[in-house]
Amino acid sequence: MTGTGTYVPRPGAAPLPRMIATQAALETRMLLRNGEQLLLTVIIPTLLLVLFSTVDVVDTGEGAAVDFLAPGVLALAVMSTAFTGQAIATGFERRYGVLKRLASSPLPRWGLMTAKTASVLVVEVFQVVLVTVIALALGWSPQGNPFAVLLLLVLGTAAFSGLGLLMAGTLKAEATLAAANLVFLLLLVGGGVVVPLEKFPDAAQDVLGLLPIAALSDGLRDVLQHGAGTPWGDLAILAVWSAVGLTAAGRFFRWE
Repeated sequence: MTGTGTYVPRPGAAPLPRMIATQAALETRMLLRNGEQLLLTVIIPTLLLVLFSTVDVVDTGEGAAVDFLAPGVLALAVMSTAFTGQAIATGFERRYGVLKRLASSPLPRWGLMTAKTASVLVVEVFQVVLVTVIALALGWSPQGNPFAVLLLLVLGTAAFSGLGLLMAGTLKAEATLAAANLVFLLLLVGGGVVVPLEKFPDAAQDVLGLLPIAALSDGLRDVLQHGAGTPWGDLAILAVWSAVGLTAAGRFFRWE
């Protein structure tokens, strides 16, 4: 203020935490308004859980089918949001110049990535709650250490997020769309989500077991179905994928 009743404008960026929170809220609203994203993140996992839990299509071994399927569907939900959905959305944002414009805003690039990660986590919380409620209604009896489950979900999110951003930041939008959906389908079938890895040949099991979706599914199943302790082997696989994916995304991601 320079005098009585006189004010001087003070333009400037909002505080960084507020900018990140606002961008995260925007990213979440955009994600939830997208029909294709909802199909990947909500409808497909829910349908798979209900269908294979109530119809004897796949031999899931001893015990109730839902006890085997629920952990796998939780892993699928993480992959659908952190990898497939994020890769497709970010790829088209890059194509249309949205990322280029956001990168020139007061929000730093790492802040934009933080906001995208936060929106992914918000959607995943919704997915986990929804899948858990439906699975419990179908007779699921989870057990094990909740902290181990949380650790698996966090590392799984980091691994798939890094791979999704790497794909979106290096391929054209159309190629990202095709590749992300193809990978989703292949890992759905061969990642231990609804079909036990034991159904595959021994040589294939060794390779498939190293995939992030298989490690996440197997780790969640060990804890929630069998009541095992912390699955360090699966956590180690996810940690490696997280380090490789996030490092590669940071190195090769192109904003335009």
